[in-house]
Amino acid sequence: MTRALLIDTDPGIDDAVAIALALASPEVDVIGITTVGGNSGLAATTNNALRLLEFMGRTDVPVASGYDEPYVRAKMETGYEPVHGHDGLAGVDLPQPITEVVSTDAPAFLADKIRNSPDPVTLVAIGPLTNIAHLVDQHPDVIPMIDRFVIMGGAARTGNVTPVAEFNIWHDPEAAKRVFASGINTVMVGLDVTHSVKTFEHLWGWLKDGSKFGKVFDHILTSYTDFYETFYGERMTHQHDALAMAEAIWPNLMELEPAFIDVECQGELTTGMTVTDTRLRNDVKPNGYVAWTIDGDDFHQKLMSALEKMAQKVS
Repeated sequence: MTRALLIDTDPGIDDAVAIALALASPEVDVIGITTVGGNSGLAATTNNALRLLEFMGRTDVPVASGYDEPYVRAKMETGYEPVHGHDGLAGVDLPQPITEVVSTDAPAFLADKIRNSPDPVTLVAIGPLTNIAHLVDQHPDVIPMIDRFVIMGGAARTGNVTPVAEFNIWHDPEAAKRVFASGINTVMVGLDVTHSVKTFEHLWGWLKDGSKFGKVFDHILTSYTDFYETFYGERMTHQHDALAMAEAIWPNLMELEPAFIDVECQGELTTGMTVTDTRLRNDVKPNGYVAWTIDGDDFHQKLMSALEKMAQKVS
């Protein structure tokens, strides 16, 4: 049975890869995309979502824009320009979109899609959780209707934007805290698993075939790899969002462990930290799962196979 998939995203180079993976996977039917401020501001992330869908010939997928400002606090930072470029997609040569958003109320859009889907809905969030926190507040009736909720975010061990915090959670920690407390059973695909998989540059060699798809994705992924080489000293990337998308498409692809997950919002050194308790002592109940490991070779085979299918469709 095909599962309905809703994507909440802040494109973003690795978001672009994740969206392409979802659109090329017959196991899921992408029924909508919502945008949030994160890797870039909301105007750019929304523009990028529309551009990517037009490029991949999927204007049938509706897009709704959401929140640019965090759930509670003032915006501290929108992404980090050296990672994704000034426009979120490394200045790639994609035309401005002709299509427009169907709504500027992402929570209402998500709620409507969840209520009316005849198929089980997987919601995957690969940006800050601002839209999802407002969904919880404004449409609590749909929360039990979500069949599966997968996020790219958090870290049980080591962060990236700070020693203990991952960017998506750090960008809006109060939103993440609200979501983890909401009753949604969350699969946290965090840095523990995404940093365990290195996608080396040679795996993208097929993108240099001169195809329309190849030119666009070679551009953004070369830029992404350039940043990683500067930062980590290797010509590789961590495909954070595509890994979370893989777990959404192929449930239990990863080793998952039940956990109680909460978020630190006030610590001088720990704001944005996902406090992940796998001990579950003293009647503590899990509110989700933390992903620990994945077969990197299997992931890369699935990812490249799907993207190659998409490349054949894009003309």
